[in-house]
Amino acid sequence: MTGVNMVHVPYRVGFAAVADLAAGQVQVMFDPIIRSIEPVRAGKLRPLAVTTSMRSPMLPAIPAVSDFLPGYESSAWFGFAAPKGTPVEVVNRLNKEINAGLADPKLKARLADWGVTVTAGSPADFGSSSPMKPRSGERSSARPISSRSDVSPWGDMP
Repeated sequence: MTGVNMVHVPYRVGFAAVADLAAGQVQVMFDPIIRSIEPVRAGKLRPLAVTTSMRSPMLPAIPAVSDFLPGYESSAWFGFAAPKGTPVEVVNRLNKEINAGLADPKLKARLADWGVTVTAGSPADFGSSSPMKPRSGERSSARPISSRSDVSPWGDMP
């Protein structure tokens, strides 16, 4: 959107990238808040902006990129999935139990500590809110992080 040219430095494990940033081996990175919040809290990293559409409650003094670049948003999205052909009764039971777990105040508080906003819903909600499907009138830039089956897109996240 701005024409800024950066060199992408791929890391096999995300925490290695955070360590290199803290050590000055790389100058900037875009990282999920869930992985970088602890080094930020410890004063090892200095956040410049968040890439979600609005400021994060975890870092309210840190601007969103969209404060400076209207329309910019890049955010992580996680969901639960089952293999194709899973019986609808099983899917509905899993959905019910997952939503119940996500409603637990202790789990919600723990996830909030990591910067996660919980949005429970139905299997239909899951399909309609996927970042892989563009909203009306939008182009999706979402793509798989890796097509290699031996590389976890989440690195060594807990």
